[in-house]
Amino acid sequence: MRLLRTLGLIAFLVAGVAASVAQADSWLTGRVLVASEHMPDPRFQETVIYLVDHDENGAFGLVVNKPISTAPIEGLLDRLGIDLDDEGLDALRSGPITLHYGGPVQPEIGFLLHSAEYAIRGTRVLSGAFALTTNLEVLVDVAFGHGPRRSLLIFGYSGWGPSQLEGELARGDWAVIDADPDLVLGTDHESKWRRLLGGIII
Repeated sequence: MRLLRTLGLIAFLVAGVAASVAQADSWLTGRVLVASEHMPDPRFQETVIYLVDHDENGAFGLVVNKPISTAPIEGLLDRLGIDLDDEGLDALRSGPITLHYGGPVQPEIGFLLHSAEYAIRGTRVLSGAFALTTNLEVLVDVAFGHGPRRSLLIFGYSGWGPSQLEGELARGDWAVIDADPDLVLGTDHESKWRRLLGGIII
């Protein structure tokens, strides 16, 4: 859990992948990839991926339907070295927090993908109703009930080099759908993949 300390270190990656590139009609930033039933890569079978960035330099996305484990939020804060005084502990909302698998790249890196009504330093507003925060302070806000209305705490990410995702799409490995916040940020992870298959538009 100490690896959560690297949450903020990924901000440069999230903010800079496509900052200087004008989005073309063919780019899928803000859309959702749904693995085909015949996905050849076992790491991505039955996955749903929100695409944070997609341009001529490649793509960056987060798997949103693969929970890893659940832990008490008090224990998470303790392992992060976040000390709270007695008054703070009294106000803390007890309860579990679920950790999710975001992809095979850098699994020690953490992200909070969440609804866009919440923002602090380190928050990037994404397409539509989504935002991404890489500042550890967001977890304190979540613990005290002041965080985003809906969120997923995700470790690792999915990355593609130039033209790599386009090749996988041409091969039929993925379908592309619009990003529905109720499904992307929903907690019914077991059915998410099949439910999203019903929304395929291309």
